[in-house]
Amino acid sequence: MHRRLPAAMVAGLVVFAALVTWLVVSQLTATPSQRLVDLDVYRNAGTSVLHGRDLYGYLSHPPQRLPFTYPPFAALLAAPLAWLPFDPAGILWTLGELVCTVALTAIGFARLLKPHRRWQPLLLGVLAGLVQLTLPFRDEVKFGQVDELLALLVVVDCLKTHRTRGVLVGVATAIKLTPGVFIVYLLVRGSRRAAATAAGVFAAATLAAAAVLPDDSHRYWTDALFHTERLRSNAGTSNQSLRGMWLRALPGQSHAVTAAWLVSAAAVAVVGLWRARAASRSGDEVAAVALIGLVAVLISPVSWIHHIVWLPLVLGVLLGQGRRWRQVGIATAVWAFFVVRVPWLGSHAAASRTLVPLGRIVQDGFGLMCLVLLCSLPARMTGSISPSSIAESVTLRHNEDVHQGGDT
Repeated sequence: MHRRLPAAMVAGLVVFAALVTWLVVSQLTATPSQRLVDLDVYRNAGTSVLHGRDLYGYLSHPPQRLPFTYPPFAALLAAPLAWLPFDPAGILWTLGELVCTVALTAIGFARLLKPHRRWQPLLLGVLAGLVQLTLPFRDEVKFGQVDELLALLVVVDCLKTHRTRGVLVGVATAIKLTPGVFIVYLLVRGSRRAAATAAGVFAAATLAAAAVLPDDSHRYWTDALFHTERLRSNAGTSNQSLRGMWLRALPGQSHAVTAAWLVSAAAVAVVGLWRARAASRSGDEVAAVALIGLVAVLISPVSWIHHIVWLPLVLGVLLGQGRRWRQVGIATAVWAFFVVRVPWLGSHAAASRTLVPLGRIVQDGFGLMCLVLLCSLPARMTGSISPSSIAESVTLRHNEDVHQGGDT
């Protein structure tokens, strides 16, 4: 076994490199105006911090001219990026994204990988390469996004049982508000200590940023946060959240869109939290985190395609140990669906005169698939959906924590 393990590792690296090199090279050598545009925004935010520039008034280089949209704490963390020239920063950032892909894949496909200990590195290289080929992960590399890192922080935090559980969720939420749904999940599953820790870390990081950047913090929390149009068109094809789908379905009807979004988001949150609680109580924390990740994508005001970075967990849960052809077929079909540029195909169809209704549905394809997965992802169902059942779970898990002398 010891002789073959290095060979398996080398083979895994070779296969992974063979699958992703074309993507990395094409993006790192793209036209400067289209290269890693979100990383450019992060670096500009770091420069703003270092030089006292208006954090939320400064726009990135033309023709993109994108604003910084994250909380001030994220800008503080971005300061080191401003010390590096753009090209080296881009290479290091992209390599970091690939490492995150491998880590998320290893966690998501743990059931499949565990029995094949001898050839795990090779199998992991194949799976991680295939994950990187999906459109959300291709876009992560294309734009130089941070979503994979945040997902990894959340996943690692939710899977551990140490007393420090909640710290990484709090940090992720301070960087970008969307992971805050996992604080609610920790509370619902009964990990009250972890939820309190996450909320405390988020508050501490936010206050620390306010102490360093008082004007920018005031502007963000009282103004910039509520102007989602700063993110460009919320009705655009890339926004696959519930709100994005409603904006496309009800153009020009802002009040109807808001009402429909709030009602549907509340329903999705309840269903997702209930199913995640059931999965967690049955011992399948990976499925629970995958479900909450889907909830985060759906209920956020804006969820670009590259926000769907929970795919490795979803696909791993669908595949299981890979011993049943039905599981293999379903997981493969879902993977293939996210490889294809489905929403953009729908956008082109909707622009025609004859395929508008079908095109609109296909344009919402990734969001609709997230809804289907939220309702169908394998998770043991216990109890019934109701606020009282969720509250009962919180109380029950808290009592278990007290009995065991710590957070679970």
